[in-house]
Amino acid sequence: MTSIERPTLPERTAAARLIVVIRGERADQYAPVLETLAGAGIRSVELTLSTPGTLDELPGLLERFGDRLDIGIGTVTDPDDLRRAAELGAHYIVTPITRADLLDAATEAGIAIVPGGLTPSELHTGWAAGAAAVKVFPASVVGPGYLKDLRGPFPGIRVIPSGGVDLEAAGAWLQAGADAVSVGGPLLGDALKGGDLGALADRAAQFVGVTTREAGA
Repeated sequence: MTSIERPTLPERTAAARLIVVIRGERADQYAPVLETLAGAGIRSVELTLSTPGTLDELPGLLERFGDRLDIGIGTVTDPDDLRRAAELGAHYIVTPITRADLLDAATEAGIAIVPGGLTPSELHTGWAAGAAAVKVFPASVVGPGYLKDLRGPFPGIRVIPSGGVDLEAAGAWLQAGADAVSVGGPLLGDALKGGDLGALADRAAQFVGVTTREAGA
């Protein structure tokens, strides 16, 4: 059996073990939030295509923040969007689904992909196709104990839970062996709607404290 060429997650993302999912009403809302997150120690963000204008804003955001943040593109459901994101310089791709055409497009583009699924069949399909990791979504439906169940038949699978992951759940998933956690609302709060950026920085720092691997661990 030949080994799979598996692009890995960017080093900063893998080390941080935390991806912040940013879903807003407009892409021009990203910059102040990214500035605050970077200052609070966040090292990886997923900008979602459900936010209008995300790909248009991506080059400028990479120029401004790319030396401090890994910037992935998420909610990708169209292979053409995936290819464009890769061409523009996205650091990785996240999808809410597991579908062959998206996995093939990522392989062709040579970019790390984290496909979403919930069932063992979906998650194994993505992993077997060369995903950098698989996204358990929505993670709140199953809980951290699901990871042990998955690793019975799939011992090497890399898992990133997403959907309803709050501070307590983030710690529990990582303790259970998740490679990273994907966090949205519990960290962002109302920051994209004009909320207090100082409070955002405090929440981000709390998550960084939970997810950062201790030296030697």
